[in-house]
Amino acid sequence: MDADTDTHTAPPRISAPLTYRDATGADVPGLVALIQSAYRGDSSRAGWTTEADLIGGSRIGAEGVLEVIETPGSRLVAVEREGETIACFQLEHRGEAACFGMFAVRPGLQGGGLGRLVIAEAECLARGAWGVREMHMTVISVRDELIAWYERRGYRRTGKLTPFPYGDERVGIPLRDDLAFELLVKDVS
Repeated sequence: MDADTDTHTAPPRISAPLTYRDATGADVPGLVALIQSAYRGDSSRAGWTTEADLIGGSRIGAEGVLEVIETPGSRLVAVEREGETIACFQLEHRGEAACFGMFAVRPGLQGGGLGRLVIAEAECLARGAWGVREMHMTVISVRDELIAWYERRGYRRTGKLTPFPYGDERVGIPLRDDLAFELLVKDVS
């Protein structure tokens, strides 16, 4: 299934304008729920980004989200439509690159083009705020469909792997023993 055109049930197309704003401490509970719903548990199965067959437990807790909000050089951006948070992402400044992460789109809205809009805006924000030349992200290396989606957005696989943090339940409980993160890179200069 192509991530941009869900062949089962097409989600509604984005009609109302999106707003992007830096998240605050008041957003933490809603962002934790959004991120969890996009990746873990049964609710994540409504979208195509689910990791439910790879990792159990929580993806991130309130402390982790608050840490991202409060870290200098890091931004957690809430994406809203008509006052409702429907997506989010993190940008972290690292020299000539920005790291893109914590990307979540509400499962029922996945497959309708929202993700494409959000990642394009994240790239523009990183370039505008920090003048970066590259965007970096890490993706679980066995997530072929997700990696292919990023490749269609201009990201390339580097083959650089970092181990999955087995034993650190703050990032979940792995259900497989072959998980690692692969670095993906995009030139945005």
